[in-house]
Amino acid sequence: MTFPWLTILGLLPIAGGIALFLPMKGASRWFGMFFALLTLVVGLAVAGVYAANPDSLTVQASWISAIGAYWALGADGMGLAMVLLTVVLTPLVLLAEWKLPFAGAKWTPQAYAALVLILEGLSIFVFTANDVLLFYLFFEATLIPMYFLIVGYGGPRRDYAALKFLLFSLAGGLIMLASVIGLYAVSASQGSPTYLLADLVKLNFDSDIGRWLMVGFLIAFVIKAPMVPVHTWLPDAAEQSTPGSATMLVGVLDKIGTFGMIKFCLGLFPEASRWVAPVMIVLALVSILWGALAAIGSKNLMRLVAYTSVSHFGFMVLGIYAMTTPGISGTVFYMLNHGFSTAALFLVVGYLIKRAGTADIEAFGGTQKLVPVLSGVFLLAWLSALGLPGLSTFVSEFMVLAGTYGRNPWYAGIAAIGVILSAVYALRAYRSVMTGPVTESSASHFTGRDLTAAEKLVMVPILGVLLFLGFYPQPAVHLVEPTATAAMQRVAVADPAPVVEGVK
Repeated sequence: MTFPWLTILGLLPIAGGIALFLPMKGASRWFGMFFALLTLVVGLAVAGVYAANPDSLTVQASWISAIGAYWALGADGMGLAMVLLTVVLTPLVLLAEWKLPFAGAKWTPQAYAALVLILEGLSIFVFTANDVLLFYLFFEATLIPMYFLIVGYGGPRRDYAALKFLLFSLAGGLIMLASVIGLYAVSASQGSPTYLLADLVKLNFDSDIGRWLMVGFLIAFVIKAPMVPVHTWLPDAAEQSTPGSATMLVGVLDKIGTFGMIKFCLGLFPEASRWVAPVMIVLALVSILWGALAAIGSKNLMRLVAYTSVSHFGFMVLGIYAMTTPGISGTVFYMLNHGFSTAALFLVVGYLIKRAGTADIEAFGGTQKLVPVLSGVFLLAWLSALGLPGLSTFVSEFMVLAGTYGRNPWYAGIAAIGVILSAVYALRAYRSVMTGPVTESSASHFTGRDLTAAEKLVMVPILGVLLFLGFYPQPAVHLVEPTATAAMQRVAVADPAPVVEGVK
């Protein structure tokens, strides 16, 4: 029996979160941070175990034998990347919200830390589940702490935003449930009922039934990602969330959408994935352009960052359904990079909002003269969002575009327009907030209030990761490449041969 590394890794933050609901005095923040850091240490140990022997992380035990359900956990390169993203961001979020102004909050800072830790643990189980029913249960469970993070600590329209988030997510989850039940029926008809991924991939889903089952999963993942036209819940939820909650929502939780497309749609339904690919490519291109245009027109900083993510998720989905090894590798790397890039944006925007008391872009102006360090961090965060060379987002975006170009140059050309638009919304945001004459509002709120030591402690690791993987992406790319190779083998699509004009 192998040591249950992944089980412990997921249970640690959940246990810490539950304990935080018990009566505590002023040590509650430190208690939450302890569990977040402990989970980070165990997560790094898991990465070391994976490097030595990936199979040693596998846990499999019969759970509900009557329906073929297992407590089955494991990790490939993609799952490990998402786990590392989660365990790194969680303590940074708790630190960023350490002195969160909880005025108007329904619950205490202690409850906030508890919800973040529980969300972390549930997310880890989502990214490591090798049983479809287990994945579904944790997929739905993540909605609970996220809902309470929004409704308990959000802005004036938090009830509306939280309910919209919940209804969209539950609708997608209900449709997925129908497909989960369908998997039971199909597996039972072809031998014995099972939800174990290793068994399901051996079954034949190359029929209309397989397509319908895949669509059920895909709708849930499209909502989660999110993609146009089911994206509207994200800007509302992000606008009304605290910066830390928005980081967990967009930086971690929404990755379940693209994660699920690769692991379950491509993994279980290769024929159906090839069938739906043209539609998904069109939706991806629409999301890229619409998200970028909406970001350009946004007047609220939190909403602006949310719309940029809609555009970025379009790139990720494009890389998946272009069905090339560089495209899928780029998407998985993009998921990791986007998590850190989005965290940088939401958290630095949160520091601006904390000082100015508003997220309205028009309330700022000339801020760089008053807070040069904060201004520099803000600029670097936006440069990561637009994919500047030297930052890791450039590498992943380039891989997606290169992989897409090999399949169809027109798709890559249209997507490249989104790259141009990203430069527009990034530079517009910086110009509006940081440049120009110092406004009366900026002078009153920012004078003598540059980044504190604690705020630097949050931002330095995030920006450091973006810079490190920008100049040296090989470790991360090497980690995720096997996932892309396996996905390409499952869909039975060969990479297009390179063509050079004039060479035969």
